[in-house]
Amino acid sequence: MKKFLLSLCLMFSVLPALAADALKGPDALVREVSDDVLTIVRKDKAIQSGDTRRVIDLVEEKVLPHFNFRRMTMLAVGKDWRQANPEQQGKLVEAFRTLLVRTYSNALTQYRDQTIGYKPAKFAEADTSVRVQTEVRQAGAQPINIDYTLEKTPEGWKVFDVVVAGVSLVTNYRGTFAQEIRAGGVDGLIRSLEQKNRDLAAPAHS
Repeated sequence: MKKFLLSLCLMFSVLPALAADALKGPDALVREVSDDVLTIVRKDKAIQSGDTRRVIDLVEEKVLPHFNFRRMTMLAVGKDWRQANPEQQGKLVEAFRTLLVRTYSNALTQYRDQTIGYKPAKFAEADTSVRVQTEVRQAGAQPINIDYTLEKTPEGWKVFDVVVAGVSLVTNYRGTFAQEIRAGGVDGLIRSLEQKNRDLAAPAHS
């Protein structure tokens, strides 16, 4: 599970928060920015010592502008999304966003010497949805394949799903979310997510 989370962290870390990069293709965004971001992680002593707050700041600065968390939440909740009223939908998006940020920020503190390899991207200029394939490499271990899917928007390319070693992020959460909703409704899922976020935040304050 830690390898799964760390791989997603590395994928997240390669996406820039620079407005000018909105003009580039999705593969170019990954390739050109990944080295810079991973260099920060390698050299930042606070991150290496497990400073989760520092990692969260890095994720919020470099990553969040390039994710469509509303669409990711809709896909993860699935058909039950229609049960939620606008206020509940807003709470679900915020709670899911916080869960992902805190989970992957915690895992990113485990980064040491992994590198990212890039597979040839296959898409046309007119495409509005693109899958970019990469792999995380580490000495003495099999590479972990990462595919992430982006959509073209007026604000640039936005990630709305990630597939790590054949496992889709949104599909992976969908089953758990459905169980939570069956047990306690939409409000029950919101409470569950908020509790998980409190649990993940606790180490940062210890």
